[in-house]
Amino acid sequence: DAVGAFAIPADGLLAIGALAPELGAQLADFARRRGLGLSALALEAVPPAWLREVTPQLVVIAAGAGSDGAAATRFIASMKRDAILQSIPVLVWAPEQAVADWLGAGADDVLAEERSASEVRARLSAALRRSQRDLQANPSTRLPGGEAISAAIAEREPFAACYADLDHFKEFNDRYGYAEGDDVIRAVGRLLVQSVYAHAPDRGFVGHIGGDDFLFLVPVDRAPVICEAAVREADRLLPERYSAQDRQAGYFFGKDRRGRLDRVPLMTLSIGVVTTDRRSFVHPAQVSELATEMKTYAKTLPGSVWVADRRSDVTASPSSQPMREEMSP
Repeated sequence: DAVGAFAIPADGLLAIGALAPELGAQLADFARRRGLGLSALALEAVPPAWLREVTPQLVVIAAGAGSDGAAATRFIASMKRDAILQSIPVLVWAPEQAVADWLGAGADDVLAEERSASEVRARLSAALRRSQRDLQANPSTRLPGGEAISAAIAEREPFAACYADLDHFKEFNDRYGYAEGDDVIRAVGRLLVQSVYAHAPDRGFVGHIGGDDFLFLVPVDRAPVICEAAVREADRLLPERYSAQDRQAGYFFGKDRRGRLDRVPLMTLSIGVVTTDRRSFVHPAQVSELATEMKTYAKTLPGSVWVADRRSDVTASPSSQPMREEMSP
């Protein structure tokens, strides 16, 4: 049965249109299994402005032919043009012969009326997985971010958490433009992935926090060689991003964060490392906080460097000086 619009929970499944009994039963069963709220509304009762506030996890449209089909097509197009709504998976319940038409109209998938209930559930589950994965991935590098990084920290033990950050990236972005800046971010993401999986192919994780900030998790004993490989490769690749004149000079004149004109060095990579063999963590936020502290310390040193926290839970104090630890040449 249709319900009032504002009864739909934010984590729910929204069904739109005249639901066939078999579809209604399958959606209800799927929602129950996944712990999702389920609500059904007529197409004309779902204004986009309201849908932005609700942001359901899935939208299923039962679209008929004629005017109903045209209205559903317009509705899908409006969702996929909207910056907030476009990431919500839209699935259409339609006859088998209409599958190609609905995919061409912008639907993320089609639940063919002739298919089994198990396939409908599988397609709903796959759409939900894709959506959650896409939302967690950084759009620039496609690396996992935010929640995925926290989950990886919680799942792995022991580990070395390595926070990587570019030095002087903002000034580069201001001078060369955001398109070149985005290309640098993607290149650094690839650099870190290659460094991690070359030395820890089965036990590494690389996440993109945002901007020029990355966090990767590796086995403790592999951290030195991975970090060393990353900073060496950064020193090889980053200068290539500059013009011949800037590269030859080793700097350019630009404005610092306070708006003052000054010499800006070429970009370098700083990595701060914390490990579970010296610290005990009860929450991913603790890992992030300490890794950020080490990264900040690394940025005070010249060139591309990595530093590891050599303090332990027993010896650490606010006045303790992080100690630099590097691979021997």
